[in-house]
Amino acid sequence: MKTFALLVSCLAVSGTLMAQAVPRRPLPIIDVHVHAMKVSPGFAVEMCPWFLRDMPGGDPNQQMRAFLNTECVDPLQPAKSDKEMTAAVLETMERLNMTIVAYGDAQILHEWKKAAPDRVIPGIGVSSPKDMTVKAFTDSLSTGFYKVMGEVAPQYQGLSPSDMSLDEYFAVAEKMNIPVGIHMGTGGNGMANISGGKYRASLGRPFLLEDMLARHPKIKIWVMHAGYPMIDEMIGLMGANAYVYVDLAGFIWSYPQAEIHAYLKRLVQAGFGKRILYGTDFMVWPKLFETSISVIENAEYLSFDQKRDIMFNNAVRFFRLDASKFKYP
Repeated sequence: MKTFALLVSCLAVSGTLMAQAVPRRPLPIIDVHVHAMKVSPGFAVEMCPWFLRDMPGGDPNQQMRAFLNTECVDPLQPAKSDKEMTAAVLETMERLNMTIVAYGDAQILHEWKKAAPDRVIPGIGVSSPKDMTVKAFTDSLSTGFYKVMGEVAPQYQGLSPSDMSLDEYFAVAEKMNIPVGIHMGTGGNGMANISGGKYRASLGRPFLLEDMLARHPKIKIWVMHAGYPMIDEMIGLMGANAYVYVDLAGFIWSYPQAEIHAYLKRLVQAGFGKRILYGTDFMVWPKLFETSISVIENAEYLSFDQKRDIMFNNAVRFFRLDASKFKYP
């Protein structure tokens, strides 16, 4: 009997150790702002997060300084090839139990979707009529592959989001019940001087969406970058339009953390905690996911439930997803 009891005890201890050895799956996360893009050697450089803590002006008689900064202890390393990028994104999604809403290069997007069909929600963006015809856009959505219209970025084309040249595209999204992600707000330090000559900061005003929303009362949109830094207009727009959400992408890893938290806290204080979506504006730095997640995890003014809303629950509601199909611990 003593031998049997000892055996049972050993098995119990062994089972406990095995359970401890198996990593516990994290709670699911949905990142609503991921770029599927080819790795460009000129862009794939080291980058320090929260690099816009120091934004010196330039000189029109000198070459404009790039807004990325590498002067930190541990800069984020870029993927060196498309293959390395794909491997890193797939590994990170699995390890962090993450689902992504992604848009960009069609070939890479199809590769990601094929490799992780349950973790990739593809989107297709139109920023001006030059990108594709309304028929081509409609046909693309009709295939069923694309579930989202995004990223829509007319601001970089010198256009208001309510410009009538885009109206037929929004009409298609409204008719087909497709959520729309629209770039609003900051474009980066010195964007109009570096690479975006048509970019206008004033075209990132959230109130510029009002005419389009009035013409399409059943369209669901999320304002990318939360309209940063125009918090008063963003709150005003969300208060008047119940189908408007925001994501935290881009500014969550580029601006000073105190500024990020002040903006996020203001949105929550204003009562919109259930309409904030987590997003990175992911490009070529694989560790950008963890960097961005840490901002939400370390926000002491957010409760556990509020963090889960931002990281997962709000996106499930906005994109009309089935929460039971996600993997839980």
